[in-house]
Amino acid sequence: MLRFTKSSRLGRELSALRSDMDTIKMLAAQPLIQTIRSGKSFSSLHEAKFKVFSQFGDDGIIQYLMHRLAPLPDSFVEFGVGNYRESNTRFLLLNNNWRGLVLDGHAGSIKQIQQDEIYWRHTLTTRFAWITRDNINDLLREAEFSGEIGLLSIDIDGNDYWVWEKLEVLDPVITIVEYNSIFGPDLAVTIPYDPNFARHQAHYSGQFWGASLPALTQLAEKKGYSLVGCNSAGNNAYFIRKDKIDGFPVRTVKEAFVDARFRDSRDKGGKLSYLAGARRFQAIADLEVYDLRQNKIAPLKSLRATPS
Repeated sequence: MLRFTKSSRLGRELSALRSDMDTIKMLAAQPLIQTIRSGKSFSSLHEAKFKVFSQFGDDGIIQYLMHRLAPLPDSFVEFGVGNYRESNTRFLLLNNNWRGLVLDGHAGSIKQIQQDEIYWRHTLTTRFAWITRDNINDLLREAEFSGEIGLLSIDIDGNDYWVWEKLEVLDPVITIVEYNSIFGPDLAVTIPYDPNFARHQAHYSGQFWGASLPALTQLAEKKGYSLVGCNSAGNNAYFIRKDKIDGFPVRTVKEAFVDARFRDSRDKGGKLSYLAGARRFQAIADLEVYDLRQNKIAPLKSLRATPS
């Protein structure tokens, strides 16, 4: 019983500490938000970046777009959030009091979110689900999220292209999709669809996943969106619905593309191998991708020369 009491007390203290840290981080971001609210225009999304809860500088980019495109529906949906401590929408929830839906394929992560005090302090809906192109619309309907929302963030490290392609029940103004920069700025490719795709099972390196920026931009055009830029880390692409863009600068793929510099590759034993540059491409060059321009599956290495 003593151990249980100490554990409970430590849990409460840890929760309170995390809450205090969240408050401090949000207060530190307020001068940056005031700069954005002052009407300052940036030549690229990179200039607006700042990090509070996002993995990289996406919190600042989202605030910038939100204020430039205001008014927006104050609602969001995000796929692939882990325990939600680090995400693209947590700052919108806590700082801007938006309501939202988050989905993740790990039950333990969803349980952690539900035990966080933000779950009762804010209007946050959670769903545990392995997302596929066949179930995504039903998942959203069942969670009572449909129609126009302010922001959609897709980061499932796999079938991102195929899920976005089939998504119909949401009409977001801003859509953020993670892209795989290893595929480069020229090829319009994605992993072949597999409803059970898991990044580190597909290839031990963890470098074979998702879609290229040209592939996502091609799909965005079909869905009525324009590319407005990427974050400076080279993993998130930003698209705005054409009827809401209102003079916001549109970028070509070559203008927007950023090559990611993070080195999260693994060796066959599961340890970090720190591949960079052309070595990342070489690790997955023999694997097959779906080429959207030729409508066929082909080995990645057959579609272009290995980058230098």
